[in-house]
Amino acid sequence: MALPAVVLTIALGVGALGAAARQVALQDAAADAARVLGRGETDEAAARIVSGAVPGAGLSSSRDDDLVCVTTKVDAEVAGLIRLSLRARSCALDGGG
Repeated sequence: MALPAVVLTIALGVGALGAAARQVALQDAAADAARVLGRGETDEAAARIVSGAVPGAGLSSSRDDDLVCVTTKVDAEVAGLIRLSLRARSCALDGGG
């Protein structure tokens, strides 16, 4: 009787760890993309970095005074039961124009 509950608990735990790892990768990709845009490279170069690090992720960027900020977003599923929207934001100095 307890076996289905144990299996569900393990599946949710493994799925949650996977989502957490994806969140960390998304945050790193946002930081890398912000630095790339801050150096004056193209939006396509930043998008390649994000999609290479986290397949299926998208990004948006904005410039404000001397900062360029990138927001990344991807949907994730935990054990096929729970759908999460993961987001990360990072800013870098805008030295490229």
